[in-house]
Amino acid sequence: MRYTLFVKPGSKKGPLVELSEAGEITVYVRERPVDGAANKAVIELLAKHFGVAKRAVEIETGHTGRHKRVRIG
Repeated sequence: MRYTLFVKPGSKKGPLVELSEAGEITVYVRERPVDGAANKAVIELLAKHFGVAKRAVEIETGHTGRHKRVRIG
């Protein structure tokens, strides 16, 4: 499955996956976007949230931005 999400790195609210009523996914992670730390945290958090292995989560687009498209499965 593919999901579009918005990432908030450096958040004190995280780690948290939040789904809005409109179906939008917001991911809060504590890690800053330095040397891929936030992306790694997003992958780990989504794997835990969806109950899959980390290798099953892939960031397809948005490696350097807050808007990302991920493939899970």
